[in-house]
Amino acid sequence: MSSKVNVGFDRTPVMVPLEKLLKTRKVHPNVKTTAKYQRILASIREVGIIEPLIVHPQKGSGAKGAYVLLDGHLRAEALKELGVTEARCLVSTEDEGYTYNRHVNRLSALQEHFMLRKALDEGVPEERLAGVLHVDIQKIREKRDLLRGICSEAVELLRHRDVGSQALRFVRLVKPFRQIEMAELMGSANNFTSSYAKALYLSTQQAQLLEPDKPKEGQGVDPIEIARMEKEMESLEQDFRVVEESYSKNMLNLVVARDYLVRVLDNARVVRFLSQRHPEILSTFQTLAEATSLEA
Repeated sequence: MSSKVNVGFDRTPVMVPLEKLLKTRKVHPNVKTTAKYQRILASIREVGIIEPLIVHPQKGSGAKGAYVLLDGHLRAEALKELGVTEARCLVSTEDEGYTYNRHVNRLSALQEHFMLRKALDEGVPEERLAGVLHVDIQKIREKRDLLRGICSEAVELLRHRDVGSQALRFVRLVKPFRQIEMAELMGSANNFTSSYAKALYLSTQQAQLLEPDKPKEGQGVDPIEIARMEKEMESLEQDFRVVEESYSKNMLNLVVARDYLVRVLDNARVVRFLSQRHPEILSTFQTLAEATSLEA
């Protein structure tokens, strides 16, 4: 049965004069010197306002046509600095004093790369992108070349993960087969930090490096320690793969066993017998059969 979903704001944006916006917080002058504000300012200057401000009609005497600004104080300040007199706004149906951006998932380095590549492929000049994002053109080129030297299989494994550029730098230093292994290990451990990627890189055998004759970038790590890490990590990887291979089989056995318990407990005579002779076993069986997941 379908249920009605209440929309938190009017679907049609409205143009509101900046002088009619009642701010709920003050923008400190020092904020205007931050990279975040300068990026917003540059973006609005180049392509205009993308994300509308969030407002709510102000009620009461003397407040005709006024709106409480719920979200977008920096954008409003940037518009004012650029000489714009009105802003496109979404009117909230509730006077909620929270920031909508708290519920936005930030882009990962890989997502930024793919979006940037798409823009470049569609003919947007690097200089314009640098101006919109208020960054040096060299930063645009670094983001553009983020995955250069990483094989497509490893890219696919990391595509939807929050992997930083520093972690990818260590992946780039090994051969494709090892890149895939590192991506799999990072995914299995759910650890995509640069420190973990560096540990995997340092534990990589010299023959699996992209430049086998070149010393590893240990940055002060003793060669003896690196050799020990290689042996320990190789042993851990082997143990991990053994566990990974047996995990699916064990999970299948557990699923079958639980389904069998469900069928057994459907038999009233069995339940009556267990309740009279072995109530503790019956309680355990019922807990297992009623579990919504095997982790419960």
